[in-house]
Amino acid sequence: MPKLSYLGALSKALNDELARDPSVCVFGEDVRVGVANITKGLVEQFGPQRIVDMPLSEQAFTSFATGAALVGQRPVIEFQIPSLLFLVFEQIANQAHKFSLMTGGQAKVPVTYLVPGSGSRVGWAGQHSDQPYGLFAHVGLKTVVPSTPSDAYGLLVSAIRDDDPVVVLTPAASSTDREDVDPAELGPVPLGVGRVVRPGSDITVVAVGHLVQEAVAVADELASEVSVEVFDPRTVYPFDWAGLAASVGRTGRLVVIDDTNRFCGFAAEIVSTAAEELTLTAPPRRVTRPDGTVLPFALELDRAAQPHRDQLMDAVRGVCGLARKDP
Repeated sequence: MPKLSYLGALSKALNDELARDPSVCVFGEDVRVGVANITKGLVEQFGPQRIVDMPLSEQAFTSFATGAALVGQRPVIEFQIPSLLFLVFEQIANQAHKFSLMTGGQAKVPVTYLVPGSGSRVGWAGQHSDQPYGLFAHVGLKTVVPSTPSDAYGLLVSAIRDDDPVVVLTPAASSTDREDVDPAELGPVPLGVGRVVRPGSDITVVAVGHLVQEAVAVADELASEVSVEVFDPRTVYPFDWAGLAASVGRTGRLVVIDDTNRFCGFAAEIVSTAAEELTLTAPPRRVTRPDGTVLPFALELDRAAQPHRDQLMDAVRGVCGLARKDP
């Protein structure tokens, strides 16, 4: 069975949707060259009127995409770094997101905002290492974070076909991942539906993006001590509360690992809602970046500020009442 790479899956999804629907187009900086290896070769296949290099003004071409969507196009905007989303938050959250709501559904804004490499990229420092998915989820924008190549393909396809704006953040730490996939079996992955990656009976670990693989590794390492179920929400918003409830209903315990800041973060929302609405046999815990984190340039400090395997292991043991093991 052929191996599908994570970046290859994103490229294939774009290629397939451009071929399927003539209203799909791609905007961004250097998209014809394909700097992020997602759009490489697309201009030769689909032409410069659909694969459009934009000036160095994210605010301008994000607004341009909103207008294009309102008149029937389905733009995909590629942002080279996640921090650029802060520049265009007004255009996305206050304009594109609200058109449909404020017109009673008469206007549709099917724009996909794609960041092929969010989060830390080994020494890219403070202005290049954010994971702002919680920011968009907070205002109610559809927001997805794929953890595998097949999900990267399926979720991007669903985002492009959706009539609402969708933010797709693909973690830099996942960019080299590969998966055995039959191309004929690839298809859309519905937004808002999570999946149990690894079944278990003692505790549920909710993990986002590249941290799904970390959670599975921890679950395997702890298999002789505790049975860990790993739940991948896939979509940060809308979140699959029914899927989480089913998982916690089996295990009764919960830990969330999330590569964003602790205060007002995604993990805080999950553990608080679980505490309010689900039956837990022990207080839940979260593993995140520290409060107010700005990732430093120094590699050891960069790694220290991110949630990691040892922290997750300690959290799982703590929630399950197991003794912590010193290194």
